[in-house]
Amino acid sequence: MPQWQIDYWPLAGILVVVIGFAMRFNPLLVVAVAAILTGLLGGMDLVAVVSLLGKGFNDNRFVTVVYVVLPVIGLLERFGLQQRARGLIESMRGATVGRLLVGYLAFRQGLAALGLVSVAGHPQTVRPLLAPMAEAAARKENPDITDDDLEEVKAMAAATDNVGVFFGEDIFIAIGSILLIQGVLRGEGIELAPIHLSLWAIPTAVCAFAIHALRIRLFARRLRRKARSAAA
Repeated sequence: MPQWQIDYWPLAGILVVVIGFAMRFNPLLVVAVAAILTGLLGGMDLVAVVSLLGKGFNDNRFVTVVYVVLPVIGLLERFGLQQRARGLIESMRGATVGRLLVGYLAFRQGLAALGLVSVAGHPQTVRPLLAPMAEAAARKENPDITDDDLEEVKAMAAATDNVGVFFGEDIFIAIGSILLIQGVLRGEGIELAPIHLSLWAIPTAVCAFAIHALRIRLFARRLRRKARSAAA
């Protein structure tokens, strides 16, 4: 077998990931198949590949802690958590999509900067609380809002959580991403203390907040424009 095939065949796993995501297959299944294929093409036997996958899952089992919260969230939703969230927004006179999402962005980014990245998130906050509240605010401004616009509201709520935690967590000196960045830079011969990385993350976080807050405002303005056009 030619040398280039020996060196590059394991990269076929990347192609599997690209095709799998493009075909909208289950992401967990796609990644698992790609990992197993990469290991087999790299010369490992099937038992060794599965053992390595199991070890990686066990070493990072803290990632699955969120599943402990899901039954509680399911019970709360069953007993009307989303309805209560919608009712709260509907009872507030000044509640709008823009104000709600910008306020949550500040809340999420502030907590992440303090290292409290697990206090909020998609499963425990966005789906049961933020998205229904944003949806209720949108319906309040435009009772005839379309389903497509409501889906965009939910997507913006999820994006707001992502931006807040992603750009806020690097301000906290003891977060894993800071240590990862330090390790990569050290491998390139660049020595930086974690405190320096944290300090330089502050202007990035401020810019991210300003940019995404502007995106939220423009999005809310577009919704209001549609509401006025529907009422005319």
